[in-house]
Amino acid sequence: MKIRTNDLVFVLTGKDRGKTGRVVKVLQSQEKVIVEGVNRQVKHVKGRDGNPGERIEFDAPLHVSNVAVVDPKDGKPTRIRYKFDNNQKLRVSKRSDEVIVAGAGKKQKTKEKSSSSKK
Repeated sequence: MKIRTNDLVFVLTGKDRGKTGRVVKVLQSQEKVIVEGVNRQVKHVKGRDGNPGERIEFDAPLHVSNVAVVDPKDGKPTRIRYKFDNNQKLRVSKRSDEVIVAGAGKKQKTKEKSSSSKK
């Protein structure tokens, strides 16, 4: 699958056609992606044991064929091809021949050391 987490994608079909968003999660076995702020759905949860019911909004998955990666040069949807450079496999935009950086704008995770140790 050529779409990766944190890629900026353009929605090609469906009720959210024309919107862009960042890929939050890739479901590789189902060939689907979850895009931030796209395909919003509401789940109604019934109240139990004195807790009130609530409405939970979430982003539902989209099929990979319904989204296209945004070209980093002109901001329009593009297809991706692969290019080998110095024994490194790079994703390249077919539209502008620009290299698409995997996970551009990715949030850095910091590892926290646990203060408790086993004795």
